[in-house]
Order: sequence, then structure tokens, then C-alpha cells
Amino acid sequence: MLKLHTLKDKLSMENLDVTDLQLLNYLQKNSNVTTKELAALVNLSPTPVYERVRKLEKEGFIKQYIAVLDADKLGGELIVFCNITLKQHTKEIGNQFVKDIRSIQEVTECYNISGDYDFKLKVMVKDMKHYQDFVINTLGAVPNIGSAHSTFVIGTIKQSYSVPITSL
Repeated sequence: MLKLHTLKDKLSMENLDVTDLQLLNYLQKNSNVTTKELAALVNLSPTPVYERVRKLEKEGFIKQYIAVLDADKLGGELIVFCNITLKQHTKEIGNQFVKDIRSIQEVTECYNISGDYDFKLKVMVKDMKHYQDFVINTLGAVPNIGSAHSTFVIGTIKQSYSVPITSL
């Protein structure tokens, strides 16, 4: 789900042309592509492509470059979606929860959601025993959690790190 954009963000998005959108699309598929290769893909010379990419980085359209690792090969074999409900809802409690969750390595994603729960965590662990330890000792140490409801992933059908760019 994409975040709501402010007027400033909207105006900034409107300043992107087709070439900028193509560059963003190519870079999110392979951030290792060279400026020379990008230039060939968008039919420009390397210097303007380099300048455009730096501008996209500076304006925050490109947040970071990462390597996507194979979790199975690194022992992250169990994925769990954990829905959290807080006992109380105050600014201080919410901010503390967010701070605590950001520091937990096993939590790879966290979303503030609507509905029956307050937060949805994506948790990656080695196995069920590790998840049990995580719930008891790690989540158990986070104050003001009222309840946690876990859903275990049996298989991954689609996993993407791309942001859909529909303006192309």
C-alpha cells in the first residue's frame, strides 16, 4: 500500500517525465545497472542520465540501494505475520511501540493498520521453536501489547520489492 502524498509530493511527482519514470523502473529491477547501461536503455548519453539519477536520489524518489538476499539460504525459513493489538492508545505508547519494534531484528516489516488490529508485523525466524522464543522473550518484553495473533506462511506465491509505476 502506498502512503498518502502531500501536495508537495504530488507536485514533485508531476515534475517527473517519462524518462525519469523509466529510470526508476529500470533501477528498481536492477540497482546494479551502470549509468552507461541505463543511458542506452533510455536513449540518452551517460551524463544526463547520471544527473537525473542523482536528482531522483536527492528528491527522495530513490530511498536506498539494497541487495535482496535469499532468506532460505540464510536460515530464515519461517515467515509469520503477527497482528498486534495494543492495550492502550496514547501517543507515548504508540511511539514507544514503534521504537521497540524497529530495534527487533526478526521483524522485517511493520505496518500500522486499520481494523481489528493496530499493527501487522512480518517476522522471519529459523523455525517454530525460534518463533516461540521470539513471542515469549522478545514480544513479551515490549510493553502495552494486549494481544498477538499469528499467521504462518506455508508457501510464497509472489514476492516483489517493486513499486508499481503506472504512468509509463
